[in-house]
Order: sequence, then C-alpha cells, then structure tokens
Amino acid sequence: MNPALSLIVPAYDESTRIGNSLQLIFDYFKDQSYDAEVIVVDDGSTDDTAQTAEKSFAGRGRVEAEVIRVRPNRGKGHAVRVGLLAARAPVAVFSDADLSTPITELPKVVDPVTRGDYDLVFGSRALDRSLIGVHQSWRREQGGRAINSLVKLATGMPFSDTQCGFKAFRMDVCRPVVEAGRIDRFGFDIELLYIAHLAKLRMLEQAVRWDHYEGSKLSPLRDGLRMLNEVREIHANARRGYYDEAVRSASRIMAQKTGRAVFDSSREMAVESDASPHLASPAQRI
Repeated sequence: MNPALSLIVPAYDESTRIGNSLQLIFDYFKDQSYDAEVIVVDDGSTDDTAQTAEKSFAGRGRVEAEVIRVRPNRGKGHAVRVGLLAARAPVAVFSDADLSTPITELPKVVDPVTRGDYDLVFGSRALDRSLIGVHQSWRREQGGRAINSLVKLATGMPFSDTQCGFKAFRMDVCRPVVEAGRIDRFGFDIELLYIAHLAKLRMLEQAVRWDHYEGSKLSPLRDGLRMLNEVREIHANARRGYYDEAVRSASRIMAQKTGRAVFDSSREMAVESDASPHLASPAQRI
C-alpha cells in the first residue's frame, strides 16, 4: 500500500548531521497514525552522506526509506525535484537536512493540504518572528529581507518568505508545476511558487518555528546575486512560454478536484466535487 505522506530531504555533504535528523524524523512518524516514506536525495556529496543516511534506516520502524544518489552535484532545486517526482504519496513535503524547522511543525503545512483547503502550503520565518529560536547574523537576515522584497516586486507574489525549506504539495495538482522547474539552485523555491501563482493554485504562507544552525552553505552576497539572476531567468522563461503547459495542466487538475474556475479559461469546463488527499491510517502489516 502506498504511503499517505512523502518527506523529501535534499542533502549535500551532510554526513555530520543527517543521521540525527533522520532519527528525529523516524521517531516522529512512529507516533503518527498514517504510513509515511522518507526520501533522502544525496546531491553529489563528497562525503559519506548517503552511507550515513542508510545506516540510520535501522531505526525507521514502519517508515519506508530510501536514498537517491544524484551525480554530479546539480543543486538543491534539482535534488528537491528528483525527490518530489519520486514521491508515491498524495502529499509530499520537503525539509532541509538540518531540520531548521523542527519536524514537529509538519501538521502546520500538511493539514491544510489534507483537508483540501490548499494545494501548496509553505513555511515562513517572516510572518511571526517570535517563532525564530536562533537567529541568523544581522547581515544575513537583512540580506534575506532585501531579496524577499525584490522577489515580491519582480513577481507580484504577495509572500514574505519564499526561501524557507519547509513546503507541502498536493501532488496530483502540483506535479506539473514541479516537472516544469528549470532552476537547479537556490532560486528554485521562487520558481515553484511563481508557476503555482500563475496557475492560480491555492497557496498558504504559514508561520513556523525555525532555528539557524551553523554550517549553512549559503553566502549572502554570492548566492543573493545568483538568486537575483535566477529571478530574471524565471521571468525570461515565463515570457518564452516555458511554463505555459504546466500552468494550464495544474489549473485544470485543480479545477477538476475542487470545482474552482480554471486559469485563463475561455470555455466552460466540467468540474468534479472536492477529493481531498486524506492521511489514511496505516495498513496492517504481517
């Protein structure tokens, strides 16, 4: 029987903390009433991230787990796409390997999707900053705010934090959005949200707990400039029509599942009643 929830963990050179993070994840799922799978995507690591992850699977309980190896390193965006497209559950979430957003925050992004209220729910550090336990440096925080302000201006999206690595997807609706992604590195979050925004999917920005951990591979200046270049690339892709088919497909599927009007539709379209991807109880195992 397929799992009810897929958790994707992209990882690059995370051998020092991936084992502990996965054990926290497995312990959390042991207390849940539904079946889950965990997919670690090793993005061309130069250390033993994959082997460390596989060793931790001994404590997975009933949770299904696998490591997908990507060679060579392609970037976090590519790793997340690989994991999401490999997910077998109707709802999929990706989480950073350091669990900067604790796994116990999962219901905040998953429940609105399983209730059928939203197609994509993503964590935010900006909506309630009292939920941030350990802050980034002042320079890094200000750089992040500046980037988010520019993203708002450039895309027309109303969101305050597009970069938090904690996002949940209703996969039947969002699969075309994921498949259409072209950005392999840190601008991929913006691209995913922008395609979903163009398709008029139901999205929710949700305040979550978050802690900064040392060892971040992001450089505020280098990666900030790269991200701005990727925003320009996203705009160019949209102008060239690279996202059009994904926008039409996602909007059509969403309309069929929820009864909502579709994006840019000049003709009437038959719609069905809502069919929410509920988290079922685990199947009995022999």
